[in-house]
Amino acid sequence: MSTQENVHIVKDTFSALGRGDLQGLLALTVKDIEWIVPGEWPLAGMHCGHAELADLFQKASERVVTSISEPFEFVAQADRVLVVGFNKGRIKATSRTFEDHFVFAITVRNSKVTNIREYIDTLALARASEMAASREPSGASQ
Repeated sequence: MSTQENVHIVKDTFSALGRGDLQGLLALTVKDIEWIVPGEWPLAGMHCGHAELADLFQKASERVVTSISEPFEFVAQADRVLVVGFNKGRIKATSRTFEDHFVFAITVRNSKVTNIREYIDTLALARASEMAASREPSGASQ
């Protein structure tokens, strides 16, 4: 596959995500896909296979409202496509908002997405996900 074909598949993947199209997303990925979400927040972890991807998709739609700003920047080399972008969102449970500059590293083999690793602002997402008000740093004068 050419790098341009890989970029096209990744663009289709982001389009499916933006539409909330789980079936379209699953059609673009291998059955044993690995999607890694970093950090200490409810969606973090390694999600393997279509069943876990569907679960992640469902949890994300229940917990987060996002607005990904276009255009994205796509950087492709061999079977790897990096997507650079910006996202604004709100955690539904807390009504707290976040802003997130991100990079997704996506591997495409045989016209299917095999691996997605997110590089996101995990601190912004963790803070927005916290139920309790944040505390002052230790050592702050009183």
